[in-house]
Amino acid sequence: LADAGGYKPLNWMTPPTVIEEFGNHIIVRKRGGSSEDRLEIALAEVLSDVRHEMGTGEEDTGLAKDGVEAHLQELLAEQPQWCGEGLRLVRREWPTDIGPVDLMCRDADERWIAVEIKRVAGIEAVEQLSRYLERIRRDPAFTSCRGVLAAQAIKRQARVLAQARGIDCVEIDLAVLRGAREPELKLFAA
Repeated sequence: LADAGGYKPLNWMTPPTVIEEFGNHIIVRKRGGSSEDRLEIALAEVLSDVRHEMGTGEEDTGLAKDGVEAHLQELLAEQPQWCGEGLRLVRREWPTDIGPVDLMCRDADERWIAVEIKRVAGIEAVEQLSRYLERIRRDPAFTSCRGVLAAQAIKRQARVLAQARGIDCVEIDLAVLRGAREPELKLFAA
């Protein structure tokens, strides 16, 4: 069951589940576990009855989530200039004591740039990059390391917080990054 927009689940059952059909009723039951969840659906009228074979899960169904962070990281590692003019990759997954920053780059002036990549960047992404920068800057060789938050979408609050902390924000168009289409020209950049 989902909300009116069909996006957020209001009710879900964790696997394993059993689906049973009885006439115009469908019953979904959770098997095992501490709760005996049960969802009954009564069908008033069937307007269409279509079946699509999506695979058994054992073979490749051809379905894949598009634009995941790992894919963005791979593409940006190959083309770091999308994160800033003149950037070149030094290393992917640059280690810190609290986890790796996605990309460590250098700019044309040999300054260090830490890049954190998200599909959608919120305040938590800015906080994460801020923690990485704080750790990285403890090393005297990296005291002037700058941060770049790169994402397909950056929430307004995240952009405001990033700006206040001196972190650059770059929105990435996945289709342009892949070379599937040309970048749109803008008369005035935001």
